[in-house]
Amino acid sequence: MGKRKANEAGSSNGLRGDVLYVLGVLKVATADEIQRLAAPHLTYRHTDKETPAARKEARTASHRGAVNDLRRHGLSVDGGRTRGGEEVRLLTAAGLAAAAIDLDREPEEMGGMPKSAGRSGASHPMTVNETVIALIRPKPDLDLVAGEPAEAQAAARAAIEAPDGIGTLTSYATEVALPVKGTWKNPAIGSARADVVLIAPEAGVPLLFIEADNSTEEAVLIARKFDKYMRFFQRKEKDTDGIEKSMWRTRWSAPQVQGRERVHPPVLLVFHQVGKRSAKSQMGHVADLTRPHWQGRWDREDGFHSYDGRIPIVATTLELLREHGPAGPAFWRFGRDHREPLLDAIGNPRRDTALARRRRAARDHQQRREAREAAEREARRPVCADCGNTFSDDRWTAVDLRDWGQPRESHPHLCEDCQSRAVVARRQAEADERERQEQEHLRQEAEEQAAAQKAGGWLGRFRT
Repeated sequence: MGKRKANEAGSSNGLRGDVLYVLGVLKVATADEIQRLAAPHLTYRHTDKETPAARKEARTASHRGAVNDLRRHGLSVDGGRTRGGEEVRLLTAAGLAAAAIDLDREPEEMGGMPKSAGRSGASHPMTVNETVIALIRPKPDLDLVAGEPAEAQAAARAAIEAPDGIGTLTSYATEVALPVKGTWKNPAIGSARADVVLIAPEAGVPLLFIEADNSTEEAVLIARKFDKYMRFFQRKEKDTDGIEKSMWRTRWSAPQVQGRERVHPPVLLVFHQVGKRSAKSQMGHVADLTRPHWQGRWDREDGFHSYDGRIPIVATTLELLREHGPAGPAFWRFGRDHREPLLDAIGNPRRDTALARRRRAARDHQQRREAREAAEREARRPVCADCGNTFSDDRWTAVDLRDWGQPRESHPHLCEDCQSRAVVARRQAEADERERQEQEHLRQEAEEQAAAQKAGGWLGRFRT
């Protein structure tokens, strides 16, 4: 009864944790977005309801109750409604602090709140959220939809079997300041602010900045953001090891490009066709206006573009992203003439192929050189003067001592076995010689003694 009084909407700790988890990253969200990210299996329940609105009402009821309980505890506030009439939820400062604990993030890693988050229908935050959901592509747990109608289970299974998205919600951060001056905590006026930062090295995306646009801003204003991005990427700062490096590398990790090429982190532009401007036209205009920031230099010798000091800029629409996901042909890299998967779009496949070819050539050259040196060494390998067998490596080393202070081998022209037999034969010969000399010495002594005795007998007769 006490638990019910504390949580009047009857939510569990798990449900309230879902809300903190999602709002801690997205900052602004509807109950529908919270449910799709935190409990995607609920999307395939309540299929017996007659209308989509009734189904949404049923599947989001639990999380709406959790949000209401958090609001009563001062952790969340109402943020108005979207243009579609859905309630928008935000965290308070206390709510953000609680979410930081759940997400295991420092306060400065939480990011700021979107401008006009609860006003004007929150159209931009909603596009940011839908972009994150389309990139993650949350997959339901089939065990949690057991017992649902066959059509619902089939739809859930299709979602599971579809290509994976990138990362989990904790791979993302929103409203991240990119200071051109000032500090991470207090960026100077004129600094950039990334709508989303994605860190998913396990998926091949060590660092990706994401900007969402509802086709309402002028292309020139979008292009100016990249001036700020470039200033931020070029900013240097000493790290904790005292070494000066790009400021962004003091916070995030990304592999260094081989050679002298300094490529800045990629930026993804996601256009949502909400405003009157054509998303396709916007892409083209922004590409033209930002050309100095992304255009590479053709390397005729190696057959790829070098993007030294450039920003890889990639664009897509929210519709394409939802349809294909990050693994599908939904992304246009400025300067290319086709759409491709995200990893190819933010990368440089031709350069990777050329570098791989260069590594193979170097490896082949090294192997040929080692084989040649091995053959030359084999040609110099000594042969036993007795049995004709080649020396082993250990034997060759033993007879080829360069340190003249070390004892020399007794038979350097013989292999180990033949040397062993020669040593045994020499020792036996020395023993035989000692035996012969001993016998000779004994014989001589006997002869001398016999001679002395004979001489003594003759002298005795002479005296008598």
